Amino acid sequence: MDFLKTFFKQHENTSFKKELKNILGFKPADLSLYKIALTHRSVREGADENNERLEYLGDAVLSALIADYLFKRYPYKEEGFLTEMRSKMVNRQQLNDIAIRMGLKKITLYNKTDGSLKISQIFGNTLEALVGAIYLDQGYKKTGKWVKECIIMPHMFMDDLENLEINHKNKLYGWANKNGKLLEFETLDEHLENGRRLFTVAAVIDGVNISEGKAFNKKDASQIAAQLAVEKLGITSTDSTVEEHSE
Repeated sequence: MDFLKTFFKQHENTSFKKELKNILGFKPADLSLYKIALTHRSVREGADENNERLEYLGDAVLSALIADYLFKRYPYKEEGFLTEMRSKMVNRQQLNDIAIRMGLKKITLYNKTDGSLKISQIFGNTLEALVGAIYLDQGYKKTGKWVKECIIMPHMFMDDLENLEINHKNKLYGWANKNGKLLEFETLDEHLENGRRLFTVAAVIDGVNISEGKAFNKKDASQIAAQLAVEKLGITSTDSTVEEHSE
């Protein structure tokens, strides 16, 4: 396909290398790692050709680095607070927004004709893959420095994150319990789209379908449905008693 040839040709030109260096702030030692990190499965299916393995690695490395940062920043906070803050910092939507602001969308290779990708957070996944590539290319210490200087400091505002509510399911459950409502999350549809399972989950209150969310896993789909329900019902923090609820 012509668009594939165009995309992969982009990886070979000077413009790509320049944009990558601008994002990284350094010249990569192994450029091939970064090419893989910036290649989505929709254009390369081979496990050694797309960024899914690097995303897996980068997710773990980023989580550890964020945990270390929070542990040092908040020496007197309990484990529950630190866990919640880490979730806020590495949630898919947050990372996706940061990746786009960093310019990763411009140099990520993906099938732009695939409509299902528009509802996913592929650039956040690409950012995690990029962290994995930096880790393999530069080592853990330099990766930690990059994450702090290029992700945390310019894009994550800790005071705002402390007050951010991200678990919309818990918020909705709290509202439902407080008001004597029966809340359920029902999977309405599950089918393959370009080799991946796409789920449609509904937030159902007292048997009424309030909202629906779509994502490539049930957890994200139910969170999207819950967020839409919270917005539709006009639920505020004072309207609900938030309590932990298993996914």
